[in-house]
Amino acid sequence: MNHPLLSFEFFPPRSAEMAAQLRDAYRRLAALDPVYFSVTYGAGGSTRDKTFETVLEIQRETRIEAAPHLSCIGSTRDEIRALLRRYREAGIRRIVALRGDLPSGMHADGEFRYASDLVAFIRAETGDHFHLEVAAYPETHPQAASYPDDLRHFVTKVRAGADGAITQYFYNADAYFHFLADCRKQGVTVPIVPGIMPITNYTQLARFSDLCGAEIPRWMRKRLEAFDGDLAAIRTFGVEVVTELCRRLIDGGVPGLHFYTMNRAEPTLTICRHLGLA
Repeated sequence: MNHPLLSFEFFPPRSAEMAAQLRDAYRRLAALDPVYFSVTYGAGGSTRDKTFETVLEIQRETRIEAAPHLSCIGSTRDEIRALLRRYREAGIRRIVALRGDLPSGMHADGEFRYASDLVAFIRAETGDHFHLEVAAYPETHPQAASYPDDLRHFVTKVRAGADGAITQYFYNADAYFHFLADCRKQGVTVPIVPGIMPITNYTQLARFSDLCGAEIPRWMRKRLEAFDGDLAAIRTFGVEVVTELCRRLIDGGVPGLHFYTMNRAEPTLTICRHLGLA
């Protein structure tokens, strides 16, 4: 079996208890020798300083590369330029460049409209200093007018200077492989790494999926609903389903797996053990 490269996503903690949970997660997951850890960035830059602090802590404590998410919606060029300078001075070499979302109540887009604008700006400001990852949506971005339109936007992002892409999570491997084939037909050659979401809480997963446009197949929804909130049963089923999804992706030759950890080590570790990656 192909041994894919691994990466793990966290979000900045909002309390001392959450900070302790995050430290436990990144220390345990560091044992899997990931290529990098990534740290999310709140809507409109609402966690900008926390993201910066978390990235520096993870990189310092684990000696593993840490990549901040950087979203541009609602931001000015001067704000992004200053943040890029801070990351560069701190020794950060990888960024996940995103359009992002505006905080509730805000209506101004700022000076960037699309993630491709941000990618082009970073390249113009910093050359090849940063390795740039962008987002991909095998099941189509929820705000896209159509699948072809969404694919066109993705190709534009890559051509603006992206080095790779991470997909939104999905549970239908065919969606990923069809999307990958369409990208290759458009001349996209950068690695497109599937995003993997462990299943631990059906209510939370359903809410996330409705917001981001990730489909939970009908058969999975029915099985998860039938557990009637039994978290132990949901987690056991989730490990089986996600492990099988990862096996199919690995057998299909994916370059890596990017886990959305929700700042918890055990669900991701369990799947990696089942795959023989831990």
